[in-house]
Amino acid sequence: MNDLRDLYQEIILDHGKSPRNFGKPESFTADANGYNPLCGDKVHVYVTLKDGRVEDVHFEGRGCAISMASASLMTEVLVGKTEAEARALFDKFHELVTTEHELVGDDDIDRLVVLGGVRQYPSRVKCATLAWHTFNNAITGAGEPAKTE
Repeated sequence: MNDLRDLYQEIILDHGKSPRNFGKPESFTADANGYNPLCGDKVHVYVTLKDGRVEDVHFEGRGCAISMASASLMTEVLVGKTEAEARALFDKFHELVTTEHELVGDDDIDRLVVLGGVRQYPSRVKCATLAWHTFNNAITGAGEPAKTE
């Protein structure tokens, strides 16, 4: 079990230090800001939707390793999803980080399970879900910044 926990920590640190899809893309069709007032994490998510599918996701921001790793992983797993599939994946991810239910058999959740340990630390759940709430605001056109409150 410690080996698995060490691997998960290594993946989180890798994505936290070298986030994938970091930076503002040249073009995008939707975007939103997010803010976690508890710890000061800030994120701006840029989404390119084409024919009802997520073609690209990028983000900018600053925050703890969990917040940055979650945003980085999110940008990888959402590409190619329909808007409905992206929302459903957010629901599954939220369940992963807030409950003890074991979610298996889903390749996307399998990639995100490294963040499942945050369920033991409620304040860290907010860090892990900030980018996801912000993505949701971007695709729904919500005018206000996403918050974790």
